[in-house]
Amino acid sequence: MKAINTIALALSITAAAAAPAMAAPSTVAAVKPTVILVHGAFADAGSWNGVASKLRADGYSVIGAANPLRSVKGDASVVSDIVKSVKGPVVLVGHSYGGAVISTAANGNPNVKSLVYVAAFAPDQGETALELSGRFPGGTLGQALAEPVSIAGGGKDFYIQQDKFHQQFAADVPKADAQLMAIAQRPIAEAALTEASGAPAWKNLPSYFIYGTADKNIPAAALGFMAERAKSRKTVEIKGASHVVMTSNPAAVARLIEEAAQAK
Repeated sequence: MKAINTIALALSITAAAAAPAMAAPSTVAAVKPTVILVHGAFADAGSWNGVASKLRADGYSVIGAANPLRSVKGDASVVSDIVKSVKGPVVLVGHSYGGAVISTAANGNPNVKSLVYVAAFAPDQGETALELSGRFPGGTLGQALAEPVSIAGGGKDFYIQQDKFHQQFAADVPKADAQLMAIAQRPIAEAALTEASGAPAWKNLPSYFIYGTADKNIPAAALGFMAERAKSRKTVEIKGASHVVMTSNPAAVARLIEEAAQAK
């Protein structure tokens, strides 16, 4: 009986030792990056709704950052704080002026794995959004702006005239939707458009670009130039798309963001 008990005890010890190894999963699921969407001038975080919906359906956590549109350095600091609050990898996505913001916000944040520029500025050090948009022909934003609004403490805010908003900013969006976008547009401070950018993160991080060929805010030639200069891993041109390519073509934009998120 003693021998039988000894054998049983040995068998139970062996089984217990083997159990963790048998129960351990053979693979560990990779953590999907959090996608932070940064809107640009004359828009708000709602301009990303179509993109965000598709990303969430595919299992990504999404944050629509509220971009103050006051200054490159200050706005980048706001976005940088959001990045720091995220545990795990981040893909930073910027539209229009938001591209200048993410180019600075990614600096000093090692969890940012890639940058996606959606009809967006990717300025080099010392460049301004205003200068870049005027470097190439085709932009008509200046003609569509309303009378600047003086702001407390000095400076001016820019809006697009509501009756010109559809054709200037969102020509491939249904007119009724564009009219509501015009009403809800967020102004940008003149200082933000004329502030020189600092050292750009796209020199050190993988970057991706997508834009429309019919963009009237930032000429397609300027966007293509910035994509090539940043050594874009993938550049997508959408024929006939307006400046709000993320609103009119959310599936294409979401696809590129997911490609950036999945890249090694």
